[in-house]
Amino acid sequence: MSTKRTLLDKVSESIQEYCSEFHNYQFDSANPAVKLHEPTFSNEEIFAATKVMLSTFVTQGANVKGFEKEYAKYTACKYGVMCNSGSSANLLAVAALCNPATQDGLKPGDEVIVPALSWSTTVWPLIQLGLIPVIVDIDPDTLNIDPNEILKAINPRTKAVMLVHVYGNPCDMDAICSICDKHQLILIEDSCESMGASYDGKPVGSIGRVGTFSTYFSHHISTLEGGVCVTNDNDLSDLMRILRAHGWVREIEDSKKYTELHPSIDPRFLFVNIGYNLRATEAQAAMGLIQLPKLDQFVDSRRQGGQFWTEEIKKYGDVLTVQDETPKSKHSWFGIPLTIKHEAPFTMKDLRDFFETHNIETRPIICGNIAIQPAMKMYQHKVEGGLNFANNVLQNSFSFGNHQWVNQEARDYIAHVLYTFMREHGVA
Repeated sequence: MSTKRTLLDKVSESIQEYCSEFHNYQFDSANPAVKLHEPTFSNEEIFAATKVMLSTFVTQGANVKGFEKEYAKYTACKYGVMCNSGSSANLLAVAALCNPATQDGLKPGDEVIVPALSWSTTVWPLIQLGLIPVIVDIDPDTLNIDPNEILKAINPRTKAVMLVHVYGNPCDMDAICSICDKHQLILIEDSCESMGASYDGKPVGSIGRVGTFSTYFSHHISTLEGGVCVTNDNDLSDLMRILRAHGWVREIEDSKKYTELHPSIDPRFLFVNIGYNLRATEAQAAMGLIQLPKLDQFVDSRRQGGQFWTEEIKKYGDVLTVQDETPKSKHSWFGIPLTIKHEAPFTMKDLRDFFETHNIETRPIICGNIAIQPAMKMYQHKVEGGLNFANNVLQNSFSFGNHQWVNQEARDYIAHVLYTFMREHGVA
């Protein structure tokens, strides 16, 4: 009779054999194609998730706690709170800051400055919690929120800044932290597409009061869906754990301060606040524990791509620009964002169509300008300034893939396609 260990070994071997046969994402020069994203996981992660399923203990438990601890350590923070998506991480962070239990937090009607170039779920939690997004323009070179625009938008109702490290490029944190300190503003870092990035040696997400990350399929590492909030604030960490799971206390480290006040209520079902169900699963966390040690390697590959394209695009500097790496920072290059200059004898659509024809996938850069999205018309918000640079990104920018499977051969292929396009338009 087979032992459990023997059967698991057979499962592992079968998964490894399957992945060796069918998981080949290497660039193929005979059939060239460069996708926006390819899986960061294979047999190790699939087997880890499979073991969780076979155990039948799939709800949040030891794996989630382990991943939270390791991710907090990676970001140089004291606490990590895993949840079911990066969007949920943003919701959880904002909800905790808005909760009555939080000292020096946010209240309905408070204004929060956000960049126009952002993702929808950077802004939606602010609206959902009764805050007023104040949308400002970006720096056209780094694509990040412009500290000068933050200053212009500050008024007595301003209580926070929620920034986005666009495409893994850290914001100018010296300037932004100085502004927040001077005006006593809460700083929230949406780092969902910026794993592995740092500013002046500090991991993004660790600099503000709370930082958020995404482990979605297409991000630097993947737990399929998933997200993490990080903070150095113990009370905020506990509150996020309470809000994450129904408002109960059974998942915080020390629940005695609540259970001793309410001895007549079963501590397993003691609800001390409002809450959601934003929990991650054990299978997701099991994948994350294997993915996280690979993150630096993935970031190194992405940085090689960023350095290559920074030099390559200089050849076409009269008509194209690529995102500038913020001084003092380590960019983790989620993708390669290009902007077509107004002087170019072609449009953004022309170049995107040419790339797509040659099997190079492209995409817009986040929302372009969140302020013009139709949903914003239904909710209270403010726009400070003309948002000209964000509008330019919307109209003249796009990105292409820069993941861990894009090797130098793939980069050379894209560069050749770009050269061909430029030559056809009289630029090269």
